[in-house]
Amino acid sequence: MAEVPSPQMTEQLDNEEVREILKNTTDLRQYSRQIEKEFKEVENKSIEDYIAESQNIANLHNQINDCDDVLERMENMLMSFQSVLNNISTEITQLQRKSVSMSLQLTNRQSVKAQLSQFIEDMAVSEEMINIIMETPVTERDFSTQLNVLNHKLSLVKELSFNESKSTSDVSDVLQKLRLKAMAKIRSYLLEQIYKFRKPMTNYQIPQNAMLKHKFFFEFILSNERHVAQEICSEYIDTMGKIYYSYFKSYSTRLTSLKFEESCTKDDLMGIEDNASKGLFSKTTSLKHKSTIFTIGKRGDILNQQLEAPIIVPHAQLKNRYTVEALFRSEQYALVDNACREYLFVTEFFMVRGTQAQDLFNQIMGKTLTLMIKNLETSIHDCFDTIAMFLCIHLIFRYQLMCHKRCVPALDKYWDSLQAVIWPRFELVFRLNIQSIHDCDPTKFNKELGPHYITRRYAEFSAAIVGISEHFPNELVSRLLLELQNEVECFILRMAAIFPTRKDQLIYLINNYDLVLGVLMEHTRDNSKEAEAFREQLNSRSAEYVEEILAPHFGGIIQFVKECEHFFEKEQMDELRKQERRSLALVASFSANWKKSLEELNREVLLSFPSLLTGSQLLQLALASLVQYYHRFHKLLTPNARAQLTNIHVVMVEIKKYKSNY
Repeated sequence: MAEVPSPQMTEQLDNEEVREILKNTTDLRQYSRQIEKEFKEVENKSIEDYIAESQNIANLHNQINDCDDVLERMENMLMSFQSVLNNISTEITQLQRKSVSMSLQLTNRQSVKAQLSQFIEDMAVSEEMINIIMETPVTERDFSTQLNVLNHKLSLVKELSFNESKSTSDVSDVLQKLRLKAMAKIRSYLLEQIYKFRKPMTNYQIPQNAMLKHKFFFEFILSNERHVAQEICSEYIDTMGKIYYSYFKSYSTRLTSLKFEESCTKDDLMGIEDNASKGLFSKTTSLKHKSTIFTIGKRGDILNQQLEAPIIVPHAQLKNRYTVEALFRSEQYALVDNACREYLFVTEFFMVRGTQAQDLFNQIMGKTLTLMIKNLETSIHDCFDTIAMFLCIHLIFRYQLMCHKRCVPALDKYWDSLQAVIWPRFELVFRLNIQSIHDCDPTKFNKELGPHYITRRYAEFSAAIVGISEHFPNELVSRLLLELQNEVECFILRMAAIFPTRKDQLIYLINNYDLVLGVLMEHTRDNSKEAEAFREQLNSRSAEYVEEILAPHFGGIIQFVKECEHFFEKEQMDELRKQERRSLALVASFSANWKKSLEELNREVLLSFPSLLTGSQLLQLALASLVQYYHRFHKLLTPNARAQLTNIHVVMVEIKKYKSNY
């Protein structure tokens, strides 16, 4: 839109126009008449044009009137359409409301229909179900299927009866009759299976498996007639309790007859000396018997390969005899197998868990477990076989772990009771063995430089106990082993004291320490506390023995080195030169006798030790020590004496001849 000029601007333009006119014309009136004339001409022309176009204007006016009429009719038509559309919109809204209402009604009717159909289906009692419950044997699959349906209907009726639902009265009588019939048939079947246990030589796993196959029967009885469920449970407890008690009582008695006739007594303790007055044959039997007491041999296999071996069948093994731990293993493994199976059965069939399962298991197995504990108390009362008792303890550990792996905690108190029986007896007999060594009189034994038989007993016994307890260490056992070790060390020292010379004492000590260490390293870890203790003793005594056997042959050189070495260290060469005469005498003596001395040294060492390996090791240790002393002696000599000394290479060549092949 063009901008409208303001009054000030209009006035300014007029002034300019007037000035322009004044410039061009001096007569304003004449200019005004001219302008008027022009206006007239323009007006006339306009009138002529209007007259010339009057017909067109009239036509245009008519057309405008016609358009106005058309638009008026269209307005009326559109108003009519608007009214119709308003009516249609109202109808659509009404239809939409009706549709929503009908949809809701349909949904409600469908929901009611589904619930009502399910309710009718749940409440209705079919002829098929009646016939199957009444006529079909309980072992048939159809009976179990219909029993589940019946149980569902009974639960529904019971629930509805609390709400005083009138619909239950139509079917309650029929359902109750079916329930009583099903209960009677199931009760008869379960009692029949339980009575099968009572037949002699029955494999009770077969009826148990049959009961587990139909474990829903007991669930049905439990939910409908608890007193019948209690009757069945009580009958099962009574029957199985008597069966287990009778079986294990008989089995334990027959196993006892397979025990070695000659059992360990208080005369078979570690420190009891062998009595030669029993005669040759008695002595041999006694030594053999004591060897089995303190040596584990293959008895340790019972904790590994034989842990789950088949149990001993007494009537098939009448000619064989077994150790205490073998009989104990067979009896306890039979118990583990039966008890685990029984516990898992009662938890699954009778649907009990936790303390309820434990109580039910105790009612079945309690009398049997008490019997086995008493039998163990009787058999262990006069037992002096410490290794056997310790193996039994570790069998308990392993069988308890086995039960836990099978998810059976029911025997935990039983295992604790067994340990409470064995541990005190084990400790008592262990301390009796320690006391027997303490009471030993060294003067009653023969003066033999070889390993003492009590030392051998200790070595085998200690290795056995340490080897068994590796996987289940025990503070009491460690303490008892330490006491026994200290007592044996004292005994070895007391025995060594009966020998007159220090060399014989050392030979005796080395032979005994070497035996103990060898046995311990064979049966246990190299780094066990017992092995370390005897290794230190052996090394200490071996070093002292080397000094002792070198002294008669090379004592002068050794003494010279010990006395004069500090002169060399302090660089007091004058003092060393003062010892030249002494050193020359030692050099001359060594040059004349060293080969003979080596031969005597070799013979003496090898004859003193029954173990060729030990003797060879000590000889090599002595020769190595000799070489060290020889090197040190060589450094202390004056040039004159050093020139007369046998060359070290010659000595080394000769020493290599005594190198052991062991």
